Amino acid sequence: MITTKNTSEGTPTNTSGADVLAQLATVLAERKQASADASYVASLHQKGLNKILEKVGEEAVETILAARDAEAGGDAAALISETADLWFHSMVMLSHLNLSHEQVLEELAKRFNMSGLVEKASRAG
Repeated sequence: MITTKNTSEGTPTNTSGADVLAQLATVLAERKQASADASYVASLHQKGLNKILEKVGEEAVETILAARDAEAGGDAAALISETADLWFHSMVMLSHLNLSHEQVLEELAKRFNMSGLVEKASRAG
């Protein structure tokens, strides 16, 4: 279980990983409609897809660098933090495009009984 803060009431909630993604999706949907002056997420949506993609790319690079540092004996916590940032901004991107994390999870689930090489070959072409 992961302890998170319930954003609507400010009380801690024990949740599974899937619940955290669902809660985050709910918060992102609410903030998508908020004032850009009051919400970072709303400001990203107002700036448009290119700004959101810029943030996803920035976080991807930071995650890569943190992974290299972690392999070289660096702080694994930094890698976890950067990965969380990448997932967060990826979910903002999905929200902006009216897509959901559930669609991503469904795609991952489809791949379970398939060799990675077979799955990759099915996408080529």
